[in-house]
Amino acid sequence: MKDGSIAILFDRLGPYHRARLQAAARLFRVVAVETCAITREYQWERIDQPRAFRRVTLFEDVPDGRSLKRGRLRQRMANALREVDPAVAMIPGWATPASLVALEWCLRNQRPAVVMSESNAFDEERYALAELIKRRVVSLFSAGLAGGQLQREYLITLGLPRDRVFTGYDVVDNEYFATNAAHVRANQAAFRRELNLPERYFLASARFVEKKNLLTLLRAYASYRELAGRLEGLSPWDLVLLGAGPLRETLSSQLSTLNLRRHVLLPGFIQYRKLPAYYALADAFVHASVPEQWGLVVNEAMATGLPVIVSNRCGCVPDLVAEGKNGFTFDPASVKNLGRLMVNVSRLSDRRLEEMGGESRRIVAGFTPAHFATGAQRAIDVAKATPICRATLFSWLLLKALVRR
Repeated sequence: MKDGSIAILFDRLGPYHRARLQAAARLFRVVAVETCAITREYQWERIDQPRAFRRVTLFEDVPDGRSLKRGRLRQRMANALREVDPAVAMIPGWATPASLVALEWCLRNQRPAVVMSESNAFDEERYALAELIKRRVVSLFSAGLAGGQLQREYLITLGLPRDRVFTGYDVVDNEYFATNAAHVRANQAAFRRELNLPERYFLASARFVEKKNLLTLLRAYASYRELAGRLEGLSPWDLVLLGAGPLRETLSSQLSTLNLRRHVLLPGFIQYRKLPAYYALADAFVHASVPEQWGLVVNEAMATGLPVIVSNRCGCVPDLVAEGKNGFTFDPASVKNLGRLMVNVSRLSDRRLEEMGGESRRIVAGFTPAHFATGAQRAIDVAKATPICRATLFSWLLLKALVRR
């Protein structure tokens, strides 16, 4: 180990990772290892070369790490980690080939590995054999850094000792969102004109894929408008839906079917530098996903001081949503339930909405990049103090089989 660096791995570095890594670099020497410089899944602009930490990229021009030939991936990962020579490697989960070959390297070179996880016991249908395999893989890590309560309990269920699992993985740069939102609100007329945004609206932000449950959101919004139309003095809010993905045409067609084209805006994928304005000018945030491991967009909305309406299948709910105080939860299968909640929220006074937004800011203040850094430091310290697992022949064969999938 040349300098005691900590290797922190991600599939691709985006603005969310940069905020965490910069905070971590204040506590220890960080080398960020990204599998790919670009991905099809996320259209982020590439972040500038950071000053606070070093970045190593395995593949500059491959948009999907899962499609790489496994031998090539294993060799690139081994070369990178050999050159970095980390004291500890922090690895995102156990589901991707990149994570598994990084774990292989740690075991082969007797370096502690910390698993970073936002999975929980309820985010997917669970099968006994698959859980047994996961337990075997998770047992090869020395410590864990989880998103929050549900995620920590799941790692413990998978066999990591309770005193080796910490929280703080799922955070955003609260200060960035709060500061920029305040600037936008101070100049809201100009920003509203520039972005062509309505006076009052619910905001949603998600990839346009099945698990985000956006068709249900549109049906619930149609129900909301119907219910609101029956109430005297209630002018329905519009809906602004940020994002892109394979369901774009399906969603657009649904707008016509539900006669919502004049009331729902689809601005597309919005880059990180422009996101705060959309939050700042909204009145409330809605997240309808089923399932959802965490839901970082909820952090963003709360950091900008919005009340939130969140599916009870989102992994962030126990940590971030205080029922009736900063938001509400709902059954994501119930169009009527969500529609009624949207009515109730849009009937609240501006003062009450502001109070709920203030509570959102207070709650999410416990989930910052600094919390990621301290959680990571604790996991690293425990990992260093824990005897490194010596993988059995069965474990080696299992890892190789999982990498080849």
